[in-house]
Amino acid sequence: MSCCSGIAVPLADASSSRTASAKEIGLASRDLGDGLCQVLLALPDVHCAACIAAVETALRKIPGVELARVNLSTKRVTITWRATDGGCPDFAGALAEFGYAAHPTSFEDDSRDPLLASLLKALAVAGFSAMNIMILSVSVWSGADPATRHAFHLVSAALALPAVAYSGRIFYRSAWRALSRGRANMDVPISVGVLLAFALSVYDTVQNAPYVYFDASTSLLFVLLAGRTLDHLMRGKARSAAGALAKLAPQGANIVLPGGAIDYVPLPDVRPGMHLIVAAGERVPVDAIVIDGISKIDCSLVTGESRWKHAEAGTAIRSGVLNLANPLTLAATASADGSFLAEMTRMMEAAESGRSTYRRIADRAAALYAPVVHGVALISLLAWLHATGDLHHAVTIAVAVLIITCPCALGLAVPMVQVVGVRRLFERGIMVRDGSAFERLNEVDTVLFDKTGTLTLGEVRLVDAGGIPSDILCVAAAMAKYSKHPASVAIAAASAAGARFSGTFDEVEEIHGCGIEARAGDTVYRLGRPSWASATPPKRKESRSTSVLSRNGETIAIFSFEDALRPGARALVDFLRAAGLSVGMVSGDNRAAVSSVARHLAVEDFSAELLPSEKVEAIRTLSAAGRKVLMIGDGLNDAPALAAAHVSITPSSATDIGRSASDFVFLGHNLLAVKEIVRTGARADALIRQNFGLAIAYNLVSVPFAIAGQVTPLAAAIAMSLSSIAVVANALRLGTGMEAVRADIRAREPARVRG
Repeated sequence: MSCCSGIAVPLADASSSRTASAKEIGLASRDLGDGLCQVLLALPDVHCAACIAAVETALRKIPGVELARVNLSTKRVTITWRATDGGCPDFAGALAEFGYAAHPTSFEDDSRDPLLASLLKALAVAGFSAMNIMILSVSVWSGADPATRHAFHLVSAALALPAVAYSGRIFYRSAWRALSRGRANMDVPISVGVLLAFALSVYDTVQNAPYVYFDASTSLLFVLLAGRTLDHLMRGKARSAAGALAKLAPQGANIVLPGGAIDYVPLPDVRPGMHLIVAAGERVPVDAIVIDGISKIDCSLVTGESRWKHAEAGTAIRSGVLNLANPLTLAATASADGSFLAEMTRMMEAAESGRSTYRRIADRAAALYAPVVHGVALISLLAWLHATGDLHHAVTIAVAVLIITCPCALGLAVPMVQVVGVRRLFERGIMVRDGSAFERLNEVDTVLFDKTGTLTLGEVRLVDAGGIPSDILCVAAAMAKYSKHPASVAIAAASAAGARFSGTFDEVEEIHGCGIEARAGDTVYRLGRPSWASATPPKRKESRSTSVLSRNGETIAIFSFEDALRPGARALVDFLRAAGLSVGMVSGDNRAAVSSVARHLAVEDFSAELLPSEKVEAIRTLSAAGRKVLMIGDGLNDAPALAAAHVSITPSSATDIGRSASDFVFLGHNLLAVKEIVRTGARADALIRQNFGLAIAYNLVSVPFAIAGQVTPLAAAIAMSLSSIAVVANALRLGTGMEAVRADIRAREPARVRG
């Protein structure tokens, strides 16, 4: 919402509200070189645009601070600073003066969410009170006799008290914190309006007045809390990507001591030059080079390729890479903080710190709302008091002004469209991770695809199985079952429905990086790399990987593999190009494979063999040129690029980190789901603009009537609710006109072919 979206509540974890010392923050800072340091601090009390401005302004006044940027979604601030006297500035102390506790953070801080529980409890209490008071109000409006009316007013007061005291405390605390520091936020007029409406209603109940406004105060609380809870849920979805990536790093490493003993040390204690032992099934903790051992490694985190790589002495390995086969002895070439995985995490954290256009508009409106509304209400109070001399009447009008100008419609303009869009896409098998992506999707003018697992299915398949004699294919399949290499799995799958190998092998050995060798008497079969398996290896086909089956050194079968295109890939590229969007590919795969897919899809702009940082740099280059990039990828290596893009989409087959870094995840295999996402985004953008127009028009029309004394607090609450209903009703129009897209997807969704 446009109001403060977070609320200061006592957290179960005391660390969330403590203030850290300068020494502690200095130790948590990362050395960027050239005298610059950077630290990430948690700010649990940051709630809105006014909070962001206060924090960033306070930090920038500290000598040595070169950059301070608050991420409202994660409630963190990144500070880049230069030591002026050899020590760390007292950032926490400076922020404490403005009412914000700060402490160094880790991504494990998000394991619990006590704020959501507090919001839901407050919402339940306010909803119960509002519904029951409304029921009693119907009788009063219907002309109940004075005795019954007074009894209902007393019951309404008893029902309203828990809501005002318990549910309202969320707003009161935020308002008091701002006022005690000489500032104002949007919770100040809300608190004043609720408390004045309740106090005036209590006074009128004691005086046995015909009408009271308990329903106005409780309904106002319920609507505000509903929107605030929704907004908190939306923001929470943006907090997990960088944390999930950081958790890929092990907590420590097994190091080889000078005497040969092995000791386990925490990851921050690993230094360049240390010798490490990485067992099979473990991830490499820091960037390193192999000094002993032979194994296979999964480098999908770096390159995005599903094929395993051969690792031996001299092979450089990046942190986060998974060791698959045998133990390796490594020599660390970087510390944990300077390794590849830490760099990816920092890139994602920086990319997640952006603010959407409509959110900035709402935040600016929030910054102006409190002083404007206070001024208008005060002027109305004084003017009517001067004109009539009736304090009760003047206060009633002031309360009506405060209530009728409540920014519920403005606050719901964006999140309601997001919620409806999320539901509509969910019904079509598309998950939305970040609702704010709807307002960014319509700005996209460039689309970048990853190849492996995105434009293709990411599953290696045998493309010429029909041309291989069945008895030879059976021999290859019998050998392949001893390996989990993707090529072996494809060969085994190709013969799964055929005949079985009737013979037996005396010995089968998988030779890492080469292939499989099997002996049957005096016959030696080899299946794997052509240069190893055959004395006369065949030439490799362009864009395809090749394996050879040989018998005693003589080639008897050649197996070619390729990654099948994902259904709907060509149709989607044609649609995007027809929509006037620029289409390109950025892949970590080899150039031959990438160029082959590019030819199939008529994509002229493509780049191959890119590292994750190079993908991010490509996106940043386009962004610097004024382009808005939609990134569609799936691998661990795509996560920073997905986070850096203006909008990102990934299939459900993507890694956990890839899904966490993206805005949309489609559950099917057909890429035409992206077409529906794009069209839904355009529709959502139009409805958000309309909702802003409705909210502004409501205030332009209603506020003059309230100032003129033509609106009671009850009527103001009803008008405010009607404006919110209008915004919600308009948001429900999202999803109409989408049947043509869905029919197109259904028509193009073929049965999935395996092997």
